[in-house]
Amino acid sequence: MLVFVDESGDPGLETERGASELFHVVTVIFADPDEALACEKRIDQLRSELGLKPEFEFHFNKLSGKLRKRFLQTVAPYNWFYLVVTINKKKLWGGGFQFAKSFYKYAVKLVFLNASRFLENATVVIDGRDSRHFRKQLAAYLRQQINVPEATRITKVKVQRSCANTLLQLADMVVGAVARSFRKDKKDRLAYKRVISHRELHSQVWPK
Repeated sequence: MLVFVDESGDPGLETERGASELFHVVTVIFADPDEALACEKRIDQLRSELGLKPEFEFHFNKLSGKLRKRFLQTVAPYNWFYLVVTINKKKLWGGGFQFAKSFYKYAVKLVFLNASRFLENATVVIDGRDSRHFRKQLAAYLRQQINVPEATRITKVKVQRSCANTLLQLADMVVGAVARSFRKDKKDRLAYKRVISHRELHSQVWPK
């Protein structure tokens, strides 16, 4: 089982100084590694169809609306699912949330608590550029929070850069579509999430 994690927004709480009001974390789950490989190959093929270089990185915020839809329509038939947690930072309280890394770890924990019943011996790949020390902390934290004596839900946690992992780019496109759906100022806000709506297992806005 493979799980890919990405986020949209920033972990800062100073929304009055430009920090995002919402922070979204998505997990994209492939129960079958062969299906993950097939989806990855199809994305590689899409690059060729579009005349893009093999190393081209699909990033939701950098693509046109047409390419966003084309990408999501291409991956939608494959057997993967996603869960998302959206954190409304204006409703948070407690000193721990003032620290970006603590906030991030808590947000990731929330989405994995929702996903835990679907996980078994999962390898988790998280998009990020953090230090080796923080990566080790995050891996230990997730295993401690999610694994239980009767079930090993997470066996390995990796932190990679999305430019080197096509399926992390899929997670980016999914979380981008979710984040866009909250933008009431955008006419196309529901257009992208609608394409992959049948792949959504769970969506939570926290705190309520």
